[in-house]
Amino acid sequence: MKKIRIGSGAGYAGDRIEPAVELAQKGGLDYLVFECLAERTIAIGQKQKRQNSEKGYNELLEKRMRAVLMNCYQNDIRILTNMGAANPLSAGRAVQRIAKEFGLHSFKVAVVTGDDVLSKLQALDLTLDEARLPISKFDKDIVSSNAYIGVEGLVKALESGANMVIAGRVADPSLFLAPMIHEFGWSLDDWTKMGRGTCIGHLLECAGQITGGYFSDPGVKDVANLARLGFPIAEVDEEGNAIITKVEGSGGTVREATCKEQLLYEIHRPDQYITPDVVADFSQVTFQQMDIDRVAVKGAMGTARTDSLKVSVGYTDGFIGEGEISYAGVNSAVRGQLALDIVKERFAICGFKPLEARYDLIGVNALHGAKHSTENNPYEVRARVAVRCTTREEALTVGDEVETLYTNGPAGGGGVMKSVKEVLAMDSTLIPRDQIQVVVTVLED
Repeated sequence: MKKIRIGSGAGYAGDRIEPAVELAQKGGLDYLVFECLAERTIAIGQKQKRQNSEKGYNELLEKRMRAVLMNCYQNDIRILTNMGAANPLSAGRAVQRIAKEFGLHSFKVAVVTGDDVLSKLQALDLTLDEARLPISKFDKDIVSSNAYIGVEGLVKALESGANMVIAGRVADPSLFLAPMIHEFGWSLDDWTKMGRGTCIGHLLECAGQITGGYFSDPGVKDVANLARLGFPIAEVDEEGNAIITKVEGSGGTVREATCKEQLLYEIHRPDQYITPDVVADFSQVTFQQMDIDRVAVKGAMGTARTDSLKVSVGYTDGFIGEGEISYAGVNSAVRGQLALDIVKERFAICGFKPLEARYDLIGVNALHGAKHSTENNPYEVRARVAVRCTTREEALTVGDEVETLYTNGPAGGGGVMKSVKEVLAMDSTLIPRDQIQVVVTVLED
């Protein structure tokens, strides 16, 4: 039975590069996939593209390609990625330049576009889910509007013979599913195969999470050599069954438990995981430890895909001003809480009315609130004030007020940090599938 090996070279935009190099050199791969987009990542890319029409793709694209491109070319490994983000065509041209520098003049890059649907969103006047308003009545500055497209463009790009496929907002599992469809000749309406391939893609998409990174909990779930964590490989057969493994000798672990945790990661309903390609059903998935760092996965299913696609809409929503200060020693938590109370009162005295505000003692109540307050008498705390404001000028005052605690009490504060950042908020909507036009552009020397 025919099998292919697919490696996961990244699980987010800023992921480590060394594990991908290890995969390219020692993984015996047919495909290396870099999954690098999150909800806000592409909105950030769109802002960069506004400032420079040649930017907007993943900032580590060129560094990653300089690290792996030659090994992939020499080992006949094809690359797929969504590092194109808001500007896949510019990303493709950047990779071409690197290939030429390496003397790879026959290197072919296929670019998949069509996910940017801002004009369609406006023309159809679609309603946003959280705002519950049509676009025509939404008064925020919309920065990005990208649909989650599926495998069709990726498969067409692979059929062109491209060495590398670059896309923007494709669904994460689709990057891994496309090579299976291309290699095994699966029909796009074979919902069982689509469900199985999507399951494998979901297991791989977060890279080091399934090899022990997100699993590790010292003394409870110990994982060795995390500083040298290896990224995962799927050995996939033509029926859509797979073995999850990693490069021998790399750090981390592949166990039934790591696979089970990743299967449930970011899944609303395991029996109805909606993607552009299929409504996957993971409820009957089984894992079996076959050997050290080798786990078999079977049992995924699927039903027909939906007639609509999710669209992530990014928009600007004010600014966050932040200030932090540390207190240590006896009574540190009490002094830290007094510092927060002082800043809150200062805002009232100055007539400052923030849109939202948080007053936290990091390490005491910043994550789970007052129920885990100062009863443990920590030796040190860090007081943090974070405020969302309408303007940058308002946001600047937040850190300034925290800084005044140096000399205006309470005693012993130090290590002040101040920052201001623009808020990129996200909403979503659904767009009819037939409104999406996916285009594949092949770039050749």
